[in-house]
Amino acid sequence: MNSWNEILTKGKTALLRMWVLLRTAIQWLRSHFSWLMARCSFIKRIDRYIIYKFIGTYIYSILLIISISIVFDVNENLAKFTTNNAPLRAIVFDYYANFVPYFANLFSPLFVFISVIFFTSKLAGDSEIIAMLACGMSFKRLLRPYLISAAIIAVLNFYLGADVIPKGTVVRHDFESLYKNNKKNTSASNIQLMVDKGVVAYISQYDDTRKTGYGFALYKFENKKMVSQMNANVIQYDTIADERYHWKARNYKIRTLKGMREQIESGHEIDTLIQMEPMDLVFSKGQQETLTSAELKRYISKQQERGSSNVVQYEVEYYKRIATSFASFILTIIGVSLSSRKRKGGMGLYLGIGLALSFSYILLQTVCATFAINADTPPMLAAWIPNILYAVIAYFCYKQAPN
Repeated sequence: MNSWNEILTKGKTALLRMWVLLRTAIQWLRSHFSWLMARCSFIKRIDRYIIYKFIGTYIYSILLIISISIVFDVNENLAKFTTNNAPLRAIVFDYYANFVPYFANLFSPLFVFISVIFFTSKLAGDSEIIAMLACGMSFKRLLRPYLISAAIIAVLNFYLGADVIPKGTVVRHDFESLYKNNKKNTSASNIQLMVDKGVVAYISQYDDTRKTGYGFALYKFENKKMVSQMNANVIQYDTIADERYHWKARNYKIRTLKGMREQIESGHEIDTLIQMEPMDLVFSKGQQETLTSAELKRYISKQQERGSSNVVQYEVEYYKRIATSFASFILTIIGVSLSSRKRKGGMGLYLGIGLALSFSYILLQTVCATFAINADTPPMLAAWIPNILYAVIAYFCYKQAPN
């Protein structure tokens, strides 16, 4: 009982500290954001008013929905955490500190749509939009602060998804493998890989936890003829080397063929550079989410040069990060077009429509990604199909809104 009280006390203290840090960060952003807005001549007072409403409602919806998600996640995984003796610090900072930005970015289209529907319906219900339009503001001009807000959110989402969240996902996956029994794939057998032009590597058995391969062979071909062969009982990746692709081969033998002559070299250990890394040898579920966009691009290019076909999920992830950012503009236009008119019944209908459209967008993303992986749909097209369809919906909503 005392241990549980200590855990609860530490948990409350940690949450209180996180809340203080979050509040300080929000105040800092608000002050600097206000300073920036005040110095943009094309952004008027009415624009700043709508932008503050949009961004504020967006942040509020994230905090509300993610808080509920955390409660359900704690309820589901508490038994696993206690059984596996997960430290409170690891739970808070390794798991939930990376859980929150991942799911906030994943469901950002939902939060954008809900935010637009919620506060625009309230503006329309209070006759504020009627007053704006009565003063001669066109619907196109009304969209300006909405699109500025959408641009801010899109840039933030892209930066987080392309560079920040993948690094946190690595930490979260490591935590899950330790304390949630979500075991990673740490071994592979009979690996054959073209590591360079005319160079093929073979590993009989590979253990990723030790970064070690057994039964290694490296073949080099020129003009379809083998010119050298290297065999080693054990090959190990040097994780502390200053350069990439650094391997140590033990109990090796190198055969070099020169016409009818054969030169053999053998030894106990040799350092060598081979154009492959541990991540090229073992594929784990969700591995593409742990790579930044720059790393994804390099990995896709390298695998395509090798002739590997196992890059579709990586291409889908790369293009999806870009397409999801643009979804902020499309869903913002749909949300404003649907909720800018004052109608009887309040905002309940619009919130329902917003939730349905947002979830259908996320569902369509998942379905299109599955088609790309399993049905040979081009990855770039699969990532952009939801945006194309919803852009058509946004166009018709925009045309009908002034009427």
